[in-house]
Amino acid sequence: MRLISAMMIAVLAFALASCSSKFITYNGPEVTRVAVFKERRKMYLLHHDQVLESYDIELGFEPLGHKQIEGDGRTPEGDYLVDRRNPKSAFYLSIGISYPNAADRAYAASIGKSPGGDIFIHGRPKAFRNGEDDWTAGCIAVTDKEMRDIYAMVNNGTVVSIYP
Repeated sequence: MRLISAMMIAVLAFALASCSSKFITYNGPEVTRVAVFKERRKMYLLHHDQVLESYDIELGFEPLGHKQIEGDGRTPEGDYLVDRRNPKSAFYLSIGISYPNAADRAYAASIGKSPGGDIFIHGRPKAFRNGEDDWTAGCIAVTDKEMRDIYAMVNNGTVVSIYP
């Protein structure tokens, strides 16, 4: 009887542990584009012209305008690519956006500044779960649960289009 109880506890513990993993599997249609609309605070995962998922987002603390220099608090605008993943992000999970591109670097250099970098789509740490909008340094933030889905659905090389 004790052996059966111990086995049941072990099975239950394993089941609970597997449910709590932040890594999930996605087997649906390919995400061909991530579309971000800054003014609407919305992000869409698209398969061609079909919306697969939509999310409310938070942006850089200075949301108006295109990111031009390091520290300006703006989220970039334009077309970029998902170029990296960080499973150990301080912001739960994150996928990197290829900002700055050549034009971003050239503009910043022309005014003697750094364009900055390290722009990600990421989760939201506990300190920012109070509903405050636009707190990032230029990134795009969603809930941790949403980030789990996004991390599984969006592959490296996916186009990220960020609109004003």
